[in-house]
Amino acid sequence: MKQQQSITSLPASPRDERRTRMIRYSVTMTIRLVCLICVFFVQGTWWMLVFGVGAIVLPYFAVILANAGNGGGTPLASATIKPVGVVAIPDATSPRDFGGRPE
Repeated sequence: MKQQQSITSLPASPRDERRTRMIRYSVTMTIRLVCLICVFFVQGTWWMLVFGVGAIVLPYFAVILANAGNGGGTPLASATIKPVGVVAIPDATSPRDFGGRPE
């Protein structure tokens, strides 16, 4: 007998998950674009260095965050249904009755 799925234990639909990942990626790449523009307009070595590192490193983190999976929703381990115990089936025949080797 199949166990019924609870609505709260189901993962997000692929369309919703893809949309969330695209938004996360777009926000991170927008921050990178701001860093890249700021490199050319700020005064001072430290600010140029900070924005330059941001412009170089943010694409890596954008991809990692976009591919991070369910985005902090219910963890997979808690959504997994674990068996509670063994259920005995009444009037079940033993495996020997199905052509097993006699003892």
